[in-house]
Amino acid sequence: MIEIQKWETPSVLASILNKAGIPYQFTGPAALVIQGVKLMNLNEWTLEIQWDLLETAYTLLSDYKPSVNNKDEKKASFSFELNSEKVSIECIFNTTIRTNPYRIMAAYQETDIWCLSLYYYLFDILTEEEMKDKIHSYLLDQQNGVTEVNNRAWNQHNYLALINRFGEPADAARKIKQNPEWRLHPFYKYMGKVEGKKILHLMGSNGVKGTALACLGAEVTIVDFSRENEKFANELAASAGIELKYIVSDVLNLPDSIKTNEYDIVIMELGVLHYFIDLQPLCKVIKTHLKPAGQFLLHEFHPVSTKLITSSGKKHKVTGNYFDPALESHEVAFSKHMEESIQPELKKVWQRKWTLGEIITSVGQSGLRITQLEEEPNHKVHDIGLPKTYTLLAVKD
Repeated sequence: MIEIQKWETPSVLASILNKAGIPYQFTGPAALVIQGVKLMNLNEWTLEIQWDLLETAYTLLSDYKPSVNNKDEKKASFSFELNSEKVSIECIFNTTIRTNPYRIMAAYQETDIWCLSLYYYLFDILTEEEMKDKIHSYLLDQQNGVTEVNNRAWNQHNYLALINRFGEPADAARKIKQNPEWRLHPFYKYMGKVEGKKILHLMGSNGVKGTALACLGAEVTIVDFSRENEKFANELAASAGIELKYIVSDVLNLPDSIKTNEYDIVIMELGVLHYFIDLQPLCKVIKTHLKPAGQFLLHEFHPVSTKLITSSGKKHKVTGNYFDPALESHEVAFSKHMEESIQPELKKVWQRKWTLGEIITSVGQSGLRITQLEEEPNHKVHDIGLPKTYTLLAVKD
């Protein structure tokens, strides 16, 4: 077994291949180790090479006395030892390495190393469950750091930004009471009659949606990690004359006061999923707290609008990589309502933008039964034909 604390082998190989301009990617357990996933052992370092440059790579690595280059109709491969560790290199004929959307760069020992993203293996049906468990464990540890940064941003000057956006709570409450259903468009039609229902709104933010639901007779509990959101939501509820239970907490670590198998509906909406770098723990929380036959309702921005297309008036450009699994730094959502003097670092949050396939797969694999996915169009004149949001409905059987 290879002692995976030693990083000389991947660094040496990456340096050689990077310098030669040969596209490659570490794969399998080797790729996971390079990205920080803790494995007990590793049998070999495995790489894929751009298929039409395999012979060049073979010659380049000749000092390591590689084995015979074995070929069949689909692929070619050879192996050798480096630092007493086994290295296996292969190519898949007519497969382009450069354009693999899950090919990412990781930095170790001051060397840039290309490897297949751990998300590739997380969503690949052929990945063994033991390996997936290791990835989930790693991502959960990383989530704590991401949540800490995001928490700091959402607890700095948010209350004033909410006032700037919605007006004083009393004014906002009056407008909500005039037409609460409007505040819940377009997903309210999936909720049925909410009077008397227990609704858990995860990452319920400023309480506008929760207040609208409570005005319609629902018993609403909001969970969010922003105390400034809580302050605005409580003032909003008091002004509207309704009861709203607001709990300041990370949704992945809910307090015991949030009972399991308790809620008729769990709702999440608009700009929330990207705060999670793994959706499995979130889906587990949702399923755990729903009653049998309870509904999970997700209303979110469509990935086409968040990951792929940039719009400016009549012009639309494909500026993103829809499949990019990278964690990105963005300004917090309410930054445009903040004072300009606020330090830039206090406006930053980390986000992982998901594809529609990743979202549906995560919800389905949690054991929730998906019953509806409605992709909703953008209603701006220049954006006709482009999806803006979607509503996903799932049931706990």
